[in-house]
Amino acid sequence: MADERKGHTNKKDHQLDQFRVDDKGKKLTTNQGLKVSEDEFSLKAGVRGPTLMEDFHFREKMTHFDHERIPERVVHARGFAAHGEFQLYESMRNVTKAKFLQDVTIKTPVFVRFSTVVGSRGSADTVRDVRGFATKFYTDEGNFDLVGNNIPVFFIQDGIKFPDMVHAIKPEPHNEIPQASSAHDTFWDFVANNQETAHMIMWLMSDRAIPRSFRMMEGFGVHTFRFVNEQGKAYFVKFHWKPTLGTHSLIWDEAHELAGRDPDFHRRDLWEAIENGYYPEFELGVQIINEEDEFAFDFDILDATKIWPEEDVPVRIIGKMTLNQNVDNVFAETEQVAFHPGHVVPGIDFTNDPLLQARLFSYTDTQLIRLGGPNFHEIPINRPVCPFRNNQRDGYHRQTINVGKVSYHKNSLAGNTPSEASVAEGGYQHYQEKVEGRKVQGRSKSFADHFSQATLFWNSISETEKMHIINAFRFELGKVKSKSVRQQVVDMFANVNLELAIAIAVDIGVVPPKSGGSNITKASPALSQQNTTFSAFSRSVAVIVTDGFHDADVKYVLSSLKASGLQPEIVSEKLGIITGMNGTQLEVDHANLTADSVLFDAVYMIRGSDRNKKFNKDIAYFIDEAFSHYKTIGATHEGIQWFEINDFDGKTGVVIANNMNTFAHEFIKEVAVHRHWNRQIV
Repeated sequence: MADERKGHTNKKDHQLDQFRVDDKGKKLTTNQGLKVSEDEFSLKAGVRGPTLMEDFHFREKMTHFDHERIPERVVHARGFAAHGEFQLYESMRNVTKAKFLQDVTIKTPVFVRFSTVVGSRGSADTVRDVRGFATKFYTDEGNFDLVGNNIPVFFIQDGIKFPDMVHAIKPEPHNEIPQASSAHDTFWDFVANNQETAHMIMWLMSDRAIPRSFRMMEGFGVHTFRFVNEQGKAYFVKFHWKPTLGTHSLIWDEAHELAGRDPDFHRRDLWEAIENGYYPEFELGVQIINEEDEFAFDFDILDATKIWPEEDVPVRIIGKMTLNQNVDNVFAETEQVAFHPGHVVPGIDFTNDPLLQARLFSYTDTQLIRLGGPNFHEIPINRPVCPFRNNQRDGYHRQTINVGKVSYHKNSLAGNTPSEASVAEGGYQHYQEKVEGRKVQGRSKSFADHFSQATLFWNSISETEKMHIINAFRFELGKVKSKSVRQQVVDMFANVNLELAIAIAVDIGVVPPKSGGSNITKASPALSQQNTTFSAFSRSVAVIVTDGFHDADVKYVLSSLKASGLQPEIVSEKLGIITGMNGTQLEVDHANLTADSVLFDAVYMIRGSDRNKKFNKDIAYFIDEAFSHYKTIGATHEGIQWFEINDFDGKTGVVIANNMNTFAHEFIKEVAVHRHWNRQIV
């Protein structure tokens, strides 16, 4: 099963194959193909003389090095990506003419980039932040980019406010502090004075903002798009990605520690999962609303700060994406990939969502400065799998060699080619929506409600999730220096839930509000992570073992864990080989110096006959921390004494047994739970 797939990288025919270069065993050349005989010393006038300008190899090498760094993204700079494929479960021909959503036999290549939003490329993975979830579908009709996030709503309603929002959440300009954090004055000042942010802030303060991994977070298209079928009928649609492993999160203390222990935690997790054959899977879901029902809801369906509750508009699962190949080069692929919500195919169109409308301009403008000109579509990772032909010419980094003298439309010298394709031939046609009205700078009154869905979110989550939100507010606002801003935020969120606002105020030195609250009682159970899928598959288990372990029993448990798709990793005093009572040898994956409980989903304590006191102290901390983070911990043989000493026996999520069959079964079942929230910390 999973163990058999380990090391399988699934290298297969791919649209980038012609651009891949393996330099192993080859001779060094310049970029022009000239073989280089010396790469250690520059050309000089004598061994101690000045370097000569005619050393073209030195100049080429140094010039390229000087320009290796392109401007990082203003937002979503910290990203990681993978290749995969998408395949339909059922044809969507009745609602869209997009061919890749019609034929269930087609496997569409995809490239997915996950990212944080606020931090620079060098920031940590596990900060509290929105996560980008951008997917490029390489369809036979052209590239379709679904550029979304792991949160279904956004901070603002109109794209003209996007620069303000980003300026507020980025490090403050006077001292460039803090990095990759929203816990500072300017951001919360923006929140308090732009109250359309209320719903998004509830999500940002929730566990959704600190996902366990990219593989265990949802993705959302955020905006309302249109499906258009072959008869020209249109439907409103929202896109969802549902991870087959369920939607799971870290806890705040754990996320903090991971930022120091392994700032690459999320990207390492994605890379290793694919390398080991635990391919991340996401099912694509759509919510569809008929055009005639556009105004049938108590919210505006074009408002990006609103969700369509799944109980009102069910999510229809239509296909699955599998990420099965890591990138070969992070810069060439992950950093140079150019996403754009305006990259669509026939059958997918836009709506008048004012935030989406702004993004249709912004993304092209961004790529021009980041990637050096208008030819970013010719970079291998951005090239469509179908041919592209037009009269665009020249510009920085042009790779296409256009033949002939005609580069305009209309023409007679080339028979007026390239010519337009009719709709029947697959030509894109914008949906012909009737639009009329005065030129205004304003916003529909239907966008005026900023608090009802923030309350809906609060009503929908578990008591544990609510406490995490309260603590997140306390931490974030506790970092805000301005008491006035702290007070404004508390007063603002009294409109969401009065008890929430009071609980926040108590710990941050402001006056608790005496009035407020909401009469919204509606809930959407789908919003709680307590109602997600739970699975032990691909979870990592720290197996703490030393010399003198019980061979047969340990081998049985390890094989049971692997057979269930878990990833046991041996942790001991030092790297090398440890030996059981009957001579069985195990290779150590982690020395305790470089291992920590936050790097694993669960802990299995075996020990052995070794009695190293220093190691005992380190392991005691390891176990205690895993327990305090609500993780599953288990013990057999000599490991049981550690649980008895700490009075762990009988606690939720603690598995102790001498019968190996019983232990393995119960331990795997408990690991699938993810966290044991009702555990009392000792």
